[in-house]
This record gives sequence, C-alpha cells and structure tokens, in this order.
Amino acid sequence: MAKTLYVGNLPWSTTDTALADAFRQHGSVVSSRIITDKETGRSRGFGFVEVEDADAEKMVEAMNGSQIGGRQIVVNEAKPRQG
Repeated sequence: MAKTLYVGNLPWSTTDTALADAFRQHGSVVSSRIITDKETGRSRGFGFVEVEDADAEKMVEAMNGSQIGGRQIVVNEAKPRQG
C-alpha cells in the first residue's frame, strides 16, 4: 500500500520530477504530481507525493519545514477528497 502526502508552499518552478527527487532521499516514492491551474497551466504552489506506507511518517518528519527552491514547505498526510 501507499500513502499520499500533501506538499504545500512550493515554488511555482517546481516540477513533478524535482518534487519526487527531494522526497526520494528519505524513502521510496511511488509517484508525484504538481497541481496546476486548468486555465493557465501554471503551478498552484502545491502538490502530492505518493510514498510507501513504511516511509510516510519519517518523510513527513524529515521534509515538513524543509526548503525547496528557497521556500519553506509544508508536508502532511493528505486528507481524502470530499465528494
């Protein structure tokens, strides 16, 4: 199984690959995606990283408050989508 982590306060220049690479230092990354504006295609400043269950907690602890592109990011376990 995998858990999804929310990553906020990302620089607009962050790519899916750069996001995955930042987390890969702390465990196994299944996938990553930056959320973009539908009209402009520009990053909305947050994204999600899917990680192995066993690595999720240590990744949150290691990455929450760390820097990506000069910005202090926020990382926590993603909440399920409200339908």
